[in-house]
Amino acid sequence: MVTSTHEVSHRIFQDHPEVLTPVFEALGLTPPAKAIIEAITPDVTEIRPLERRVDTVLRVEPSEGDGFLLAIEAQTKKALDKGANWAYYVAYLHAKFKLPVLLLTVCRNRSTATWATGPFECRVGPWATQVTRPFVLGPDTVSRIADESAVARQPALATFSAIVHSESEDIGAILEMLARGMRSFDNSTAKYWSELLEIGLENTPARDKWRELEKMVVSFFPGRGTVFEEAYLDGQAKGHAKGHAEGHAEGHAEGHAKGHAEGKAKGEARGAAKGKAEGVLSVLEARGLPVSDVVRERVTQCTDLDLLQRWLVRAVTAARTEELFDEVPDASPQEPGLG
Repeated sequence: MVTSTHEVSHRIFQDHPEVLTPVFEALGLTPPAKAIIEAITPDVTEIRPLERRVDTVLRVEPSEGDGFLLAIEAQTKKALDKGANWAYYVAYLHAKFKLPVLLLTVCRNRSTATWATGPFECRVGPWATQVTRPFVLGPDTVSRIADESAVARQPALATFSAIVHSESEDIGAILEMLARGMRSFDNSTAKYWSELLEIGLENTPARDKWRELEKMVVSFFPGRGTVFEEAYLDGQAKGHAKGHAEGHAEGHAEGHAKGHAEGKAKGEARGAAKGKAEGVLSVLEARGLPVSDVVRERVTQCTDLDLLQRWLVRAVTAARTEELFDEVPDASPQEPGLG
């Protein structure tokens, strides 16, 4: 089954080829920063219905030397048919593009990484016609994060390293180091790498630890259930539900006195404001930010839905509760009608 951890383990190379630096250094190649790297089709199907697909295929054109293809496979466990499949991928890509192929395998599990190094042979008696030897990136070949400054200098490599070491005994300390290093990023950069790592750690015990350490922003990856997205959507849902219920109740009551239509509209507006205010406070509390009586009163007394919506968005990103009101027109509790 293809998991988020599997996907991030190979797709990170497409968006951040600098992660390939250790591979290029080990092979004595020009650093990837000086090479032209582009993704090409991973489809190696020739005869259907048997479909074959490499996880990621990159064409590399170094500034010095000849070009080659990089076939990247993320492998979470041993598989009896992988040796034959990998041999096929390499042979097919070599024949189609007339370029040498480097097969790179990413493994989080140490025993899987040892197995994946091969060699995988097509042998008859003493004679091996074809030998496949993947270059493996695993716990023994990918360095752990050394210090916080390394995270700031190479966020892609640091994130990838944490994913590869997600089953290591010291993963807790690794993630704490990564979290401290991310504090030097701006909000947008920090939330991108933080969420990418959370998705990459899916289906691993380390994900719960990382969710405890996350302190950043709104989702770059909607629909993936990260901690930011859950807090934001929870606040939105609570606001909508409370607003609808209170609005209906107030509207019904006022409808008898001032006309059902006018009373219902007014009541729903007030209820929506109260509900959205509850959403703002819920997100702040879910993130562990202290909410003073002054802040609580300012939020709950506001009736401007647009302003409350901006506060709700800021509640997910603010490092301090007071940042909720930065560069926003004052909404004094003494004048609730002004929001």
